[in-house]
Amino acid sequence: MNNAQTNPQDPAGEASNAAADLSQEQGASAGPEARLAEVEARLAEMSDAYLRAKAEVENIRRRSEEEMSKARKFAVESFAEALLPVMDSMEAAIAMPEAKVETVLEGVHATKRQLASALERNKVLEINPAAAAKFDPHQHQAISVVPAEQDPGTVVAVLQKGYSINERVLRPALVTVSAPR
Repeated sequence: MNNAQTNPQDPAGEASNAAADLSQEQGASAGPEARLAEVEARLAEMSDAYLRAKAEVENIRRRSEEEMSKARKFAVESFAEALLPVMDSMEAAIAMPEAKVETVLEGVHATKRQLASALERNKVLEINPAAAAKFDPHQHQAISVVPAEQDPGTVVAVLQKGYSINERVLRPALVTVSAPR
């Protein structure tokens, strides 16, 4: 019997030990030609398995490249679809050149709401810091530093809103910042 410990309650362990013992006996009694044929058969089997695995990896790589290409190509599809109602509203406004200023202004406000909704649905959010908010160089761009009656390094006024998409800044908010005292 070999040196491996066998567990009497593990029939699989006993079977594998018996198979190993039998394999060792056959290897010792078989001639070198038979052993060489066995090794060559095993090599051919492993070579075939290797080639199949390599082909599978190549197929997966090719499919993932195709999927990424399609994802890039159609990434803006939902965003463009959300903007179509905004375009429709603008075209309707242009089609009414005789409209009163109040009516046009009301339409502009409605169109702005549509645009804001489309941006929000696509995770494009405003960066509009409140007055006296702490200046954040990751989201704000200081245009000027002015003396003010508030804590130094805080936002005095927003000159232009900024925007972010999925927590990544597209455009920082342009702000004036309070000067150190």
